[in-house]
Amino acid sequence: MYRSEFYVFDQNRPVPVLVRNYTKNDFPHLIEIQKECFPPPFPSELWWNEEQLINHVTLFQEGALCVEVNGELAGSLTGLCVDFDPNHPNHKWEEITDHGYIRNHQPDGNTLYIVDISVRPKYRNLGLGKLMMQSMYHVVIQKDLERLLGGGRMPGYHKFANKMAPEEYLQAIIKGEVKDPVITFLLQCGRFPIGLAENYLEDEESCNYAVLMEWKNPFIHRGTL
Repeated sequence: MYRSEFYVFDQNRPVPVLVRNYTKNDFPHLIEIQKECFPPPFPSELWWNEEQLINHVTLFQEGALCVEVNGELAGSLTGLCVDFDPNHPNHKWEEITDHGYIRNHQPDGNTLYIVDISVRPKYRNLGLGKLMMQSMYHVVIQKDLERLLGGGRMPGYHKFANKMAPEEYLQAIIKGEVKDPVITFLLQCGRFPIGLAENYLEDEESCNYAVLMEWKNPFIHRGTL
């Protein structure tokens, strides 16, 4: 079981934080967090349900992380293992995550794939998402996987879609000309963009696009230069 305690700072005030695996007792809070994090027009049928959460904690407990702030559940990060081929990167969220049910989890896969990350809006100034992502990097290293991978939504893209192709929007983010709530955050977490996925998820704000972003395990041998 994963358990790591931190202090984060709310301005100048230290706040105790705990990152741990979530359990069945957390399910009602996790579903409530989903509702807070993904309000309409995000499809409500994509919020977690109890069957999905049961699968998370039984099929791949190591990939079911949550964060507490002063004892209150503030966010979660969920993953599964897949066998990813970098030569054929394109995929849809529903295919690679089994619609969030992760029944396709592959214990001998080479990649930890991020299914979802959520942080309550009132806690988003504390850096909790980055802490959970770093904790999942620990899982990648512990399991000797090649990478952490996931599709990042581009919720700011709909504001630019009439004047920018999705590739141009991504480059504008990388150059610092545009700040996207998700992609900029993932860059700050150490994730690296490797391509765009079209029709990745039914997501009006992102015009159904996502950026595939990875973090490579630095301890995996890749040959000599």
